[in-house]
Amino acid sequence: MAKLKELTKKQDVLSPGHRLCAGCGASIAVRQVLSACDDPVVVASATGCLEVATTIYPYTSWRSSFIHNAFENAAATISGVEAMYQSLKKQGKIDKEIKFISFGGDGGTYDIGLQSLSGALERGHDFVYVCYDNEAYMNTGIQRSSATPRGAWTTTTPCGKVIPGKTQYRKDLTGIIAAHKIPYVTQASIWRWNDLIDKAHKAFYTKGPAFLNVLSPCPRGWRFPSEDTIKMAKLSVQTNFWPLYEVENGKWKLNYKPKERLPVTEWMKPQGRYKHLLTPENKSLVEEIQQDIDDNWERLLTLCGEKQ
Repeated sequence: MAKLKELTKKQDVLSPGHRLCAGCGASIAVRQVLSACDDPVVVASATGCLEVATTIYPYTSWRSSFIHNAFENAAATISGVEAMYQSLKKQGKIDKEIKFISFGGDGGTYDIGLQSLSGALERGHDFVYVCYDNEAYMNTGIQRSSATPRGAWTTTTPCGKVIPGKTQYRKDLTGIIAAHKIPYVTQASIWRWNDLIDKAHKAFYTKGPAFLNVLSPCPRGWRFPSEDTIKMAKLSVQTNFWPLYEVENGKWKLNYKPKERLPVTEWMKPQGRYKHLLTPENKSLVEEIQQDIDDNWERLLTLCGEKQ
């Protein structure tokens, strides 16, 4: 397990001075993930908040090689770089140990970039893919993605007389990636930083593709005070909205079980995007959302061998 004292002595690959919003969960996730790597990294990033706010020309916040690609092909690009690295190694032209990682938001991962990610995983490239899931297209104005939860307000799923926010449930991307049968898949939280860093270290040093899905609270899109980012991450886990688990070589393992599970309304209350749901007329919708969370939790317990 990583120790804070040791981590403070490591230089952040993502330097201070970037232009991500105050309280952005993505910047915390990236720093925690990269702190787990002991070798040089090549970073690829899909278009999104992280890329836009850290590479405003002529500046960069990256103390590493960095490649920006379009929404749809960050995984394809990093897999090509990794393939060239393997070729150069075989030719004896390079002997340095280098790790390869790609970052994408939920728009660039759940939606637009899913095809290139699936292909890279199927081909078995030795790389790590991290989705910082802030549950909408935040960079372009808070439009819904397939990671946006049911009932949440976005600018393309407004709440009103016609619809009560987004009408569909979010996509189970972690489950989809697990179905690719790659060596390592996990869901993690910036609140459980030691769990996340341990998982990232395992991902970097597992041969073959690895995938981390990290919930990244967004103060602007979720409508909560920027100082409450970690509180929001904590509530997402304690309500079972975002359970922490990993799938290592096909074996499912639960990483955290709340002692006292909170209702999903405790996670919704601090967020402005759910304000319309906490009214009497939408009570039945909240009950349906709670039932969906409960059903998914029971299914996860079974997959992880916690329940027969």
